[in-house]
Amino acid sequence: MDKLTAVVGEFPHAQPLLDGDAQIDGYVVDPVEVKPVIGAYRRMIRDLEFDVCELAPVSYLMARQEGIPLTAVPVFLNRRFHHGDVQCAANSGIRVPRDLEGRRVGVRAYSVSTGVWVRGVLRDEYGVDIDKITWVVDDDDHIEGRVPANVERVTDGRSLGELLRAGDIDAALTGNAGTGRAGAPKAGWTAAADPEPAGDDGPYPLFPEAATLAVDHYLRTGVYPLHSLISVRSELVERDPGLPAKLYAAFAESKRRHLADKPDWAAVPRLARQGRAISADPVPYGVTANEPSLTAMVRFAQDQRLLDADFPADPHALFAAGDYPDA
Repeated sequence: MDKLTAVVGEFPHAQPLLDGDAQIDGYVVDPVEVKPVIGAYRRMIRDLEFDVCELAPVSYLMARQEGIPLTAVPVFLNRRFHHGDVQCAANSGIRVPRDLEGRRVGVRAYSVSTGVWVRGVLRDEYGVDIDKITWVVDDDDHIEGRVPANVERVTDGRSLGELLRAGDIDAALTGNAGTGRAGAPKAGWTAAADPEPAGDDGPYPLFPEAATLAVDHYLRTGVYPLHSLISVRSELVERDPGLPAKLYAAFAESKRRHLADKPDWAAVPRLARQGRAISADPVPYGVTANEPSLTAMVRFAQDQRLLDADFPADPHALFAAGDYPDA
């Protein structure tokens, strides 16, 4: 059987596939560990280093637009809501979303998926003119050359968390998209802690009722922010057109095996909470189950000038031909 090198993050619902318990018909998986896994995204996009690799969805769309020979499979290993991802500097005076206009807001890189989702929600839901915000970044985009004029690079070596605490930026995204790490992906990258909200003395959330707002947005729109799709080198798909469907079936089986062992997403408390909040599967696979989210993601990326206006809008056109029953 052919061997497939594969890089996937630490998701328990993907582990049965990496362990060989959920098999890809005709193939053997050779797991490759990259920490943080985001470091593998750049290596896959720029060097096609692996056979199969988790990728940020927006990065995949941009790679597709640039003609990079990658093919996607509609397996979305991770999902997050983002209303809680914006923290404001203690003395910024920001109280409502439109107060962000004219301000400086930190994000790891302009095209990071969390940034795309946050900007889309700010624009759609709250009428924020995102072009009137200066986006302050401290890392490169996986695909360069699409950064708009209102993006500024940190030049003094400070992290976004340090800038936020000092009040030198007015707001920032949290976690791996902003203040929870420093610089480009490398060993120890997630060691930087997000600044803790501390009343008048520290950063505070733009949306204090973030969880309620996020679920309300989902129930009204059907948009459930996508993260971590699966990509495969197109050369392998040309050799075996059935490979994407085989990969999809194996990831779906891996998820089933994990849930049979640990039902109700008990191994991933955040996903368990999200599933309870939306009364649905917290990580649905397939195109049909994710059409509203895929459509919104393309539109947001176009609005933010990361994708051209003529980029394919049909969600089914984003993935290799194959049978992808919702799973």
